[in-house]
Amino acid sequence: AKEVNMPADNVKKAIQRGTGELPGMSYEETIYEGYGPGGVAVLMECLTDNKNRSVAELRHIFSKGGGNMGEAGCVSWMFDKKGYIVVDKAKVDEDRLMTLALEAGAEDFKGDESSYEVITEPADFETVKQALSDAGIEMDSAELSMVPQNYIALEGKEAEQMVRLMEALEDHDDVQNVYANFDIPDEMME
Repeated sequence: AKEVNMPADNVKKAIQRGTGELPGMSYEETIYEGYGPGGVAVLMECLTDNKNRSVAELRHIFSKGGGNMGEAGCVSWMFDKKGYIVVDKAKVDEDRLMTLALEAGAEDFKGDESSYEVITEPADFETVKQALSDAGIEMDSAELSMVPQNYIALEGKEAEQMVRLMEALEDHDDVQNVYANFDIPDEMME
């Protein structure tokens, strides 16, 4: 620190913070919202020690990625907090999974080319997860998530921009989770 001419007082305070003599940093949970390319709604859950720095960095990421930050509440109404469980199609029979999930209290059940999705209310999430686990069903992921009410289909340049924006947001140190309502065909995602 002395090599780069840091004041002795700053060094002393850093040492005191590290040893517990001074209170350390406090982290705050916050939610930021914005719009990506093509009008895609983006919701980010962040954990930060400096809101001003975080919002400036996220605003910069959005502007480089073809989107813009929005006001609080501008996109959160488009998402519902739900339990979200994904199971690989090769690991379970569809009828068995659907029966177990719905009997345990699942709200919705969907399938695509490679996996099944089980959607639950947050209060029923642990019950459904435990019922599937007790039945020996291996889950690829199980989490409480913000599920979009509708999706925006993206193709071409907008799809590429959206993927780059999502990667940049997920790479940011303060961002814990990113949710968006885009739908990009699998061929384009690859």
